[in-house]
Amino acid sequence: MLAEYTPASFDPLSTVQIATTICETFERQPLVSMTYEIPRFEGSGLYALYYRGVSVDLYLPLASLQVPVYAGQARSNSATGERVRERYPLHGRLKHHRLSIMEGGLPIAEFRFRALLLPDVHADLGENALCVGYTPIWNSKLRGFGSKEQGATTRQSKKSKWDTVHGGRRRTHGGVVHDVEKLVAEAKAHIARQVSDYDELPWPHPASDTYLDLEDS
Repeated sequence: MLAEYTPASFDPLSTVQIATTICETFERQPLVSMTYEIPRFEGSGLYALYYRGVSVDLYLPLASLQVPVYAGQARSNSATGERVRERYPLHGRLKHHRLSIMEGGLPIAEFRFRALLLPDVHADLGENALCVGYTPIWNSKLRGFGSKEQGATTRQSKKSKWDTVHGGRRRTHGGVVHDVEKLVAEAKAHIARQVSDYDELPWPHPASDTYLDLEDS
């Protein structure tokens, strides 16, 4: 008697397959130094920030892995539906994040970014896949890194978890509401899980570790 058999199923245009293709392409992009000002370029897309240093104990376990500390996307069109099209959204986000890292007291020379120009809809899909696949520490346990201070309501909001651990950004807030030691302990436990689950990620590894220093380019 023949064993049961069912052919494999493959939909190249499924959401999962498109997201996987985006992430595989994204991770073939070079890691770029954030030490110097990032030259301006046009376009929207997907990006992630990585720790590649030796001096910040909290993030040291991630220094040799393709696990971002933060993943995001930048739109060319306004998220509010207004007919406003930005020319440099991805560059603008990276420039903003570079300043936040420095103001937060972290060594900017120990951080890298990876970026890929994409249409808005595909950048959204890639961001979701990176966040689900990696659960980056600044997207999850230490939220607030990517926020912008806008208006009186935002200024009166509670201090973010990221700003509680990495204080120094020039912004006002409603006061400290988080326990720093508890946040750091939770972050360390989360990073330990990321390291232990590294081999179970949904796309092939290792990704590109090509390093680009913008001062020499």
